[in-house]
Amino acid sequence: MRVLGFLLLAAATPAAAQTALPPAELANRQLSDPRREAQARALMEEIRCLVCAGQSIADSDADMAGDMRALVRERIAAGESPGKVRDWLIARYGDAVSYDPPWSWRSAPLWIAPLIVLAFGLWLARGLFRRRR
Repeated sequence: MRVLGFLLLAAATPAAAQTALPPAELANRQLSDPRREAQARALMEEIRCLVCAGQSIADSDADMAGDMRALVRERIAAGESPGKVRDWLIARYGDAVSYDPPWSWRSAPLWIAPLIVLAFGLWLARGLFRRRR
């Protein structure tokens, strides 16, 4: 019975992620200044949707992504640089919001693990080629 309850709860989670509230004003409306809209658009491509995880907020239809698009456009329209807006989003939502997380001890495994795997692969290949000679 517990398993059935868990499955029902898991199935209802995506439906609970959406809201009946109307989207934020700037979620789907472009800025009037084309230069600032281009800056906002470029930044939205770099920010990960926290609901979809595999999409940027520019591509996602989730309510959360719409709210984040509106926040980006509001701050860019107010004159903030895209870098400051990006830093603010990272401070608010964490490193996971960025497709290019900044270097820190918490994100170090993300940066170091591929190098370790590559070094191990090279060591393994070297050993296999030596054995063939």
